[in-house]
Amino acid sequence: MNPAYLYDIHLPARMDSAKKYPVIFTLHGKGSNEHNMFGLVAPLADDFIIIGIRGDLPLGSGYQYYDLKSLGNPIRELFDEAVKKLQAFIAYATEKYPIDASKRYLLGFSQGAILAMTLALTMGDQLKGIVALNGYVPEFVKTEYPLRSVKDVSIFISHGEYDSIFPIRIGHENASYFQDLAPSLTFKLYPTDHGVSEDNQHDVLNWLQQDAGLMNKE
Repeated sequence: MNPAYLYDIHLPARMDSAKKYPVIFTLHGKGSNEHNMFGLVAPLADDFIIIGIRGDLPLGSGYQYYDLKSLGNPIRELFDEAVKKLQAFIAYATEKYPIDASKRYLLGFSQGAILAMTLALTMGDQLKGIVALNGYVPEFVKTEYPLRSVKDVSIFISHGEYDSIFPIRIGHENASYFQDLAPSLTFKLYPTDHGVSEDNQHDVLNWLQQDAGLMNKE
């Protein structure tokens, strides 16, 4: 079985061959690549397998997972295909590497956050949790996709208060949408534009360690 995407993988340096590990799949933003998100979660590399997934559509010097008709308006066929291929990739990686299937996390920024939230809704408790940084859920996902329960999925959503790409209103809409669906929802705002601050990173790292049942090493 060949993977649907090219990817970058970091295995814990001192792996126990008898053990399975939690995994973080990272999903980059438009025009970026599979290496871009690693720095955000590098402090967790001793305890998690970290896999950066590269979008398969070239965009400038980087990549994207799907293209847009306009800002906030994905080309539906490309978006649907990306969701399907990402689900297949997660299955592929889980079979190939010593991944604990009960502790699979997605972490996405911007376009990657849009996909992370969509995959939570389509995969349900096949995922342990997601981190969605500065994204949104397309309306057609909410109304037309076959959705699964996320009551057992841990969800961390954050948004920049001064986000010039996706206004703060969208962050509040995300929180409102998931609030009634996911008891384990964390929603945080940070005084940033369309990016990830040090405080945001710190909170994400702590949240992932705690949710996966790992001791906070700080």
